[in-house]
Amino acid sequence: MLVAFLVAAWLFSGVLLPFVAGLALAYFLNPIANWMEGRGISRMLASLVIIGCALLVIILALLLVIPIVGSQLAAFIERLPDYIVKLQNLATGEKAEWLRDIVGDRMPNIRASLGQLASQGATYLLSLLQSIWTGGQALISLFSLLVITPVVAFYMLNDWNRMVVKVDSWVPLKHRETVRGIARKMDRAIAGFLRGQAAVCIILGSFYAISLTLAGLNFGFVIGVVSGAITFIPYVGSLTGLVLATGVALVQFFPDWGQIALIVAIFMFGQFVEGYILSPKLVGDSVGLHPVWLMFALLAFGYLLGFLGLLIAVPLAAAGGVLVRFMLDQYLASPLYTGEDEDEAGVKTRP
Repeated sequence: MLVAFLVAAWLFSGVLLPFVAGLALAYFLNPIANWMEGRGISRMLASLVIIGCALLVIILALLLVIPIVGSQLAAFIERLPDYIVKLQNLATGEKAEWLRDIVGDRMPNIRASLGQLASQGATYLLSLLQSIWTGGQALISLFSLLVITPVVAFYMLNDWNRMVVKVDSWVPLKHRETVRGIARKMDRAIAGFLRGQAAVCIILGSFYAISLTLAGLNFGFVIGVVSGAITFIPYVGSLTGLVLATGVALVQFFPDWGQIALIVAIFMFGQFVEGYILSPKLVGDSVGLHPVWLMFALLAFGYLLGFLGLLIAVPLAAAGGVLVRFMLDQYLASPLYTGEDEDEAGVKTRP
């Protein structure tokens, strides 16, 4: 079934995006619909209200946030080569006496090597940002995401509980409790990551964007939004934001080390709040996704299926982790591991 699913996703990746986005939106909002239904509101009315409010939030974000992010990102891409050159001059230019004292006569060679590395890195980063921005513009302008996704989300949200009951009725009676237990663990893992980590990303992104802007950092808003948006990738989001913000701060504020330290302190405080307050409270310990496994899933599915792969990578990684742990438990309890024959194992485990 997994192989068939991946093949189908690869074959129909060009048309599946609005449907997967609608399914993800319905799954994300299902607890709210259940809460409203439990208080006497019909499922259809609850679904209409929830999807309408979600659309209103998305439209407001498109009207208020996207133009600011877009203008700052375009300006950052345009000025990125100048920033790279200025950082190179700070490291190896006339003011880099600290480096000259360390390397001595090798300073010209190091300057040439760093210049070549900086130019290659700037070219790669510039092309990457341009491709991301172009892809983002194409993604936002897709008619299907604005029209098909809300319709799919409404129908999925309205019929969610009935679909779960119907699928549950297809499970063989002999294995129903086992399958239900695995499904509950998958749901806790996926929900714990998607809903909890989404809240963490929104809170951190807002904090970084507002704090960096108030600190006077150029492109602080877009750096904060990007840092918060990719916080769900372990260590990558925080390091990316820290490197970008520190690089811009060095070019903008040097030699004002107090202002540079303020920018670094903002990210240090954000990481402290995330690690000790937000993640334990909102995400918890039920996810069970190892950072390496999560990063591999994002890269692998993103490479195979593009943006669609990024959407399904985390749920599949969480579900795969639950299945692997279940198979490991079955193996550890099996005669293959214990060394007992099947008759002896059956006698010991029979009630």
